[in-house]
Amino acid sequence: MNSIEIEALGASAQTLAMLADLLVETVAAGGSVSFMHPLAPEAASAFWQKSLAAAAKGKRVVLGAWDGKTLIGTVTLLLDFPPNQPHRAEIAKLMTSVEHRGRGIGTRLMRAAERLAVEKGRTLLVLDTATEEGASGLYKKLGFTQAGEIPDFALKPHGGLTGTLIYWKRIGAASR
Repeated sequence: MNSIEIEALGASAQTLAMLADLLVETVAAGGSVSFMHPLAPEAASAFWQKSLAAAAKGKRVVLGAWDGKTLIGTVTLLLDFPPNQPHRAEIAKLMTSVEHRGRGIGTRLMRAAERLAVEKGRTLLVLDTATEEGASGLYKKLGFTQAGEIPDFALKPHGGLTGTLIYWKRIGAASR
């Protein structure tokens, strides 16, 4: 594995295709990221087109982890909140290619998202993850606190219900 680079993603056709492929792969592997299996590549591409359009408007940042010219992971930092929540950001769609899991890519993406949130003046990060097969261990390792669990929150990609765990973390000046 070459050195991994993490950067904000733009809406190039090549990047869009790689994001769509990563989303389809994640769902096929059972990742609970709001889609059902089988996920049509066109639906995955449409999702990322909307997400990257929101990023172009400053409502979110989509980060990508690159191994050379191959996109191997992504995470989204949501920034568009009501006027009474300007201090908050949310983590969404943390995904690592099946081939690259267990190599610290998710950790690097999360740390980059947290740094970016601090740069944007945010002091609170929130996220949720599936109770089954989610990244709960990673979030705990990164200092997130579990706020609660909601049972039967969503359908798993291959069917059946899963709950969700809600996490939060103070960041930047608020974490001192």
